[in-house]
Amino acid sequence: MGIKRHKPEEIVQKLRQVEVLVGQGTARIDAIREIGITEQTYYRWRKKYGGMGIDQLKELKRLQKENERLRKAVSDLTLDKQILSEAAKGKLLSPSRRRACIEHVRRMMAVSERRACRVLGQYRSTQRRIPQGPRDEARLVADMIALTREYGRYGYRRIAALLREAGWQVNDKRVERLWRKEGLKVPSKQKPRGRLWLNDGSCIRLRAQYRNHVWSYDFVHHRTDDGRAFRTLNLIDEYSRECLAIRVKRKLNSADVIDVLTDLFILRGVPAYIRSDNGPEFIAEAVRRWIAAVGAKTAYIEPGSPWENGYCESFNARFRDELLNGEVFYTLHEAKVIIEQWRKHYNTKRPHSSLGYRPPAPESIIPLELKPAMN
Repeated sequence: MGIKRHKPEEIVQKLRQVEVLVGQGTARIDAIREIGITEQTYYRWRKKYGGMGIDQLKELKRLQKENERLRKAVSDLTLDKQILSEAAKGKLLSPSRRRACIEHVRRMMAVSERRACRVLGQYRSTQRRIPQGPRDEARLVADMIALTREYGRYGYRRIAALLREAGWQVNDKRVERLWRKEGLKVPSKQKPRGRLWLNDGSCIRLRAQYRNHVWSYDFVHHRTDDGRAFRTLNLIDEYSRECLAIRVKRKLNSADVIDVLTDLFILRGVPAYIRSDNGPEFIAEAVRRWIAAVGAKTAYIEPGSPWENGYCESFNARFRDELLNGEVFYTLHEAKVIIEQWRKHYNTKRPHSSLGYRPPAPESIIPLELKPAMN
């Protein structure tokens, strides 16, 4: 048989019974034997409950319960604080992030799922639900990765535009989520710059208002694999952002500039202005006289102010980043072919952010005379 555990009320009654028997002349040891306990137990009870009445005992029990409750509350608050400190820094806005954080807390602190969910504000049903993406997500990710491999320097916005062009009904946010989930490159944001303001910020120099209003051109230097240098003459329409021509030669001079402009003037007409820097090929007397003779005007930028030719400078940066830095040209002829292919892709396929992620000159609106002849 197990040892009986006495309640505090029973202990106080037995101690009072011993006091009564002792008062009647019974020896204390006989009185202790009378209530059925050992002498050691009696003195232990007397040390803890001696001189205490029933009301005092009830108050002691109440205080003990209150103390236990406060101790448990403090312990819970401490544990909650430890859970919050173990969780990820910052706000856990998405259920998926809270789900991952709760799993981390349970693994590191050995707390229950119920406790971690309560502290971090997650429903247990949400925690246990395995997220299921749309059925077409695997195909969308595959197409997105295929485009990323083909256009390695594009960010998710341009990839989203290409996906929509291919028939996908997706917005930028969904593509960005999948982009980050797959660990793809996310280009850092650049600080916006005003490109056409004068140095004193007083007015805008010249802004294109329509197609063939302002053309701009500039040179880009590069080398073939054998170390020999070549130059490209890049000419764009500032309004449509279309790359009108890229002439590739080992050396380019003012005669080549006139030759390129002649071909374009015949095909597209004469623009109102032609913007360039103050390079010797552009300010040559022959070039200036020829441009004036055909009815166009020159718009040279201020010396040492390349940002005033910002559209062409931006195109040159994309040209170098997306093509020149990633290609090895073994011959000049190879460079001409690849650069011309990239120019056509830039005009007809590549989404342009300032045009609402549409290409500057989609194939459907290219004038008939500029399309290649069909056999």
